Amino acid sequence: MPGPAVFAEAALGPVTLRNRIVKAATFEGRSPRGEITDDLVDFHVAMARGGVAMTTVAFLAVAPEGRTDRHVVVLGDDALPGLRRLADAVHAEGAAISAQVGHAGPVANSRSNGVPALAPTRRMSASGVPARAATPADIERVIEAYRTGAAVVAAAGFDCVEVHLGHNYLLSSFLSPRLNRRTDEWGGTLEGRGRFPRAVLAAVREAVGPDVAVTAKLNMSDGVPDGLWLEESLAFARMLEADGHLDALELTGGSSLANPMYLFRGEAPRTEFAATLPAALRLGFKVVGRRFLKEYPFEEAYFLPYARQFLAALELPLVLLGGVNRIDTVEAALEEGFAFVALGRALLREPDLVGRWAAGRRDEGLCIHCNKCMPTIYSGTRCVLVEDTPAV
Repeated sequence: MPGPAVFAEAALGPVTLRNRIVKAATFEGRSPRGEITDDLVDFHVAMARGGVAMTTVAFLAVAPEGRTDRHVVVLGDDALPGLRRLADAVHAEGAAISAQVGHAGPVANSRSNGVPALAPTRRMSASGVPARAATPADIERVIEAYRTGAAVVAAAGFDCVEVHLGHNYLLSSFLSPRLNRRTDEWGGTLEGRGRFPRAVLAAVREAVGPDVAVTAKLNMSDGVPDGLWLEESLAFARMLEADGHLDALELTGGSSLANPMYLFRGEAPRTEFAATLPAALRLGFKVVGRRFLKEYPFEEAYFLPYARQFLAALELPLVLLGGVNRIDTVEAALEEGFAFVALGRALLREPDLVGRWAAGRRDEGLCIHCNKCMPTIYSGTRCVLVEDTPAV
């Protein structure tokens, strides 16, 4: 039997999307001091106007210490008017809108945030300052913060909440046997390490009710020694399916703490990243940059071999992510049984790519996977190879 048509309407839980291609969460760098700006709105309007079924706002923190840095929106009541304006603008272009919500955990820049980062067990954070071990009271507080943040997103009119369970952010770090050395109920076995993320998903589902879709972005592999690997991530995905809180699962990989290029593949933009650092830190980065920003060859749909194992094991709708540049790749993924396909860098280069495909063109996206867009998160995420940003 042929797979579902790319450009026919599709159900994501309670939400009807106009096609099966979504804009993946890529931090936009357009929220100075955590403000929702016209620039951020324009960025997502461009994606919606370009033809995606749903655009994903990234990254929205559920607590001040859960920001990656001080320029991340915190999901409180003061963010509600701006989020509602953003949702309304995207809806006016015929697309749905999702909010990636999360807590950065040990990936947080505690220097920028002015508050210590949290981790399962005490360790160095991404900013070089020790992250403190989360207490049981912290865990309960953060679960409630997810509940509150999800309610804010729903009240703002968003169609979907994507809970970040990847890249060694807080919930992902609890899943990691490398990072979670706890001996209490929140550590140890996979069931213990997964208790926190599962409680968060239950709280989010309860908060948004039946009319908002809930998805999660889950690491298939952390890409680091002794981290989460397929055997456990598959078992955890089965737990999530059995819990029944999710409408879809987006599959990812890599560690923002130790191996971010595992997610991106292609060239490692070490020189460009070094240029974003204070002069005093550049020399040190030259020493560690090659180990931190490893280089992996790019292949179209590079996560597909791992993702197929989830497809074979689950009934839960799955979203394929990772290096999709071609419409025939999208069609083949749907033919195999994936429910949706997510694009990120390809749309930074060409926000209208999906619209061209919908019009019948089959040209390959122009993204060359140089990854020089990655360091631009500090000044407005964009493709450096085109003069105009996606927001224009």
